[in-house]
Amino acid sequence: MDSTGGDRTAVRSPWLMLAVATIGFAVNFWAWALLSPLGPLFRTQGTLGTLTESDVALLVAVPVLVGSLGRIPIGALTDRYGGRVMFPLVSAATIVPILFIEFFALDSYAALLVGGFFLGIGGTAFAVGVPFVNAWFPPERRGLAIGIFGAGMGGTAISALTTVKLYSNAGHQIPFLLTAISLAAYAVIAWFVLRDAPNRRPAQGGFVQRLVANAKLPISWQACILYAVAFGGYVAFSVYLPSYLKTAYDLSAADAANRMAGFVVVAVVMRPVGGWLSDKFGPIPVLASCYGVVVVGAAVAATTPLLQPVGTIAFLGMAAALGGGSGATFALVAKVTDPARVGGVTGLVGAAGGLGGFVPPLIMGYVYGRTQSYGIGLTLLSITAALTLLLTLTIVRRTAQPSPQESRTTPIEGAA
Repeated sequence: MDSTGGDRTAVRSPWLMLAVATIGFAVNFWAWALLSPLGPLFRTQGTLGTLTESDVALLVAVPVLVGSLGRIPIGALTDRYGGRVMFPLVSAATIVPILFIEFFALDSYAALLVGGFFLGIGGTAFAVGVPFVNAWFPPERRGLAIGIFGAGMGGTAISALTTVKLYSNAGHQIPFLLTAISLAAYAVIAWFVLRDAPNRRPAQGGFVQRLVANAKLPISWQACILYAVAFGGYVAFSVYLPSYLKTAYDLSAADAANRMAGFVVVAVVMRPVGGWLSDKFGPIPVLASCYGVVVVGAAVAATTPLLQPVGTIAFLGMAAALGGGSGATFALVAKVTDPARVGGVTGLVGAAGGLGGFVPPLIMGYVYGRTQSYGIGLTLLSITAALTLLLTLTIVRRTAQPSPQESRTTPIEGAA
């Protein structure tokens, strides 16, 4: 097989490329989320010493931080070299910290922080997949296609459902071993199956030049805010919800992880729905509806209602809204961004989304440690969502109004 793709690119099906990319995203996110379900267990068992709520929050948040900031260079590299190269590369690189954690870090908090730092590489796969998928589909289908790809964030559900059970019943190293094997298998498959779209235009010019130019686009900072709240909220709940449920509602670690998996599944299912609705009705109405639901859901959850049924309805409603809002955000990006810049813009926006997930767990842990209440943190989420709703209905609406042709940006000087 021609390893460079050659003329065989033309015979590849866009839907096959989408399917393989989505699987890759899910496997990398599975790896990215390995430490989250184990956080409460480490604190209970005491195998890492005495851990505070803030210690656990930091442990599960470090991979989120690195995976977020890493999306900026990875998105730029994908614009330049394509997803056909970057998907196998990111997947193979993520194996290294997993093996480090498996063999050297499970009895040391400091070593786990180091391993978690590099585990963040798996979170950068998002910035590879969005420009890769975007190039394979026409504008009228990009919202749905990118939404389907975004459903790969369900890899966190795989982690939530399997990690604690495997760690406790099959052996502490087993969940890490299985994830490493899955990443290795995917890297090989991706190398032989994935091909970049025939019409893909590699970005030209230096990294810094392209980064600055992309950062100056209005859609970049606007979508950063939208995604920081939508996807950031999802990430924050997916990494911190087990600890929250265990502390606030006295659930077991396994029960909390299972409920977090339900939250993830709802968000995952709604992400392509958000993209599809954005193709049909436009991103702005979808985004506004989603942020409105988060405003109400977070306000209700802040009162710590009974988990059945009010608390469950509030959290699942927010899961649906955060998933739909995440899909709608990138439908908006695809609508108003030059395809040659989608990777760079995705890197910036994806970084903002991940950072949006990094900060809330730390705030929740810090506030709870001093007030014994999660209400303040959830109230802040409700207020933030309300401000984002206002931004969506004003400034972002104006950005989305021009036609795709009118809103195409001028290529960077020296670009092809």
